[in-house]
Amino acid sequence: MTSAATPPALENTSKSTARTRPAGPLGAIAGLGGQNLSLVGALVAVLAVFGILNDNYLSWNNIQVIAEAATITGLLAVVQTVVIICGGLDISVGSQAGLASVVSAMAFTSAGSNAFTGMAAALAVGALVGVLNGAVIVYGRVNATIATLAGLAAYKGVAQLVSDGRAQGYVLNDAVFVFLGRGRIAGLPVMVWILILVAVAVHVLLKYTDIGRNLYAIGGNDTAARLAGIAINKYLVAVYALIGVVAAVAGILLTARTGSGQPVSGSEGLELKAITAAALGGCALKGGKGGIGGTLLAVALLGALDNGLTVQGINSFWQNVAQGALLVVAVVVQQRRSGDRAVGLPG
Repeated sequence: MTSAATPPALENTSKSTARTRPAGPLGAIAGLGGQNLSLVGALVAVLAVFGILNDNYLSWNNIQVIAEAATITGLLAVVQTVVIICGGLDISVGSQAGLASVVSAMAFTSAGSNAFTGMAAALAVGALVGVLNGAVIVYGRVNATIATLAGLAAYKGVAQLVSDGRAQGYVLNDAVFVFLGRGRIAGLPVMVWILILVAVAVHVLLKYTDIGRNLYAIGGNDTAARLAGIAINKYLVAVYALIGVVAAVAGILLTARTGSGQPVSGSEGLELKAITAAALGGCALKGGKGGIGGTLLAVALLGALDNGLTVQGINSFWQNVAQGALLVVAVVVQQRRSGDRAVGLPG
């Protein structure tokens, strides 16, 4: 059918772009885009500065430490990217990960040290929490920020209630959890491989499927998406369910990494890191724009910065200051690029 054909204007534009983009390495660099090139430049600068200040900073062992520490943030940032693309937000991802961590350890202990039972219980709770968030937002007609802000407090409270506010279980005598938290495959930590697999799967979903195109359409113009026949409500509930499942995976890895279920410690502040990484990676907070590649670069930048500050013995509170500053910078850059009128100033 002719309606499915590419419009001539878009076809000509794509051909023109293909002709003007240089071939080889220069073409690959140009294809990164300005946002990602800026992140690459910032990452190189951070690595160079801390590499000069500390001889061990760029060692392979420390690079692995950075990657492992950034894995849990990376998982949450990947799914945060998805929900921001479709015009939503989830501030409760850190609390979801903490709840899943506690559930995985407690179920592991209750089932006679069965790792798979613990992980299955955590994934089930994650899916349930995600669907609950989506249902409140869609069918309760509650703003996503308010709904997930409530979830941030509620899920943290539930995790503290069921665990009595203490770390639960001990999983470092189990081969499966030890493999997840400390194992290596082809020289890379298993945790990093899990992040790579999730990131690749979500990237393919967003870029090469109708589901991904529909998510971008919902975030870009939900009215037009609805008129086009896209079942927005179902998509949003499914996206929040996906967040819950991936947050549960992050919680399981948190348990494997620390050796016990952590109701708060380890998951505190993860929501800020995830949102900051998505915003730095090029996600428009209004929706309709963003990608997994930029988000992963931003996760690497935040991880390298955090580790560098730690290695230099700088007060860890400065990490929060740096994250907040980077989030403001990312939003300011987005506003300038979008051309939107500044709040309170004449047009």
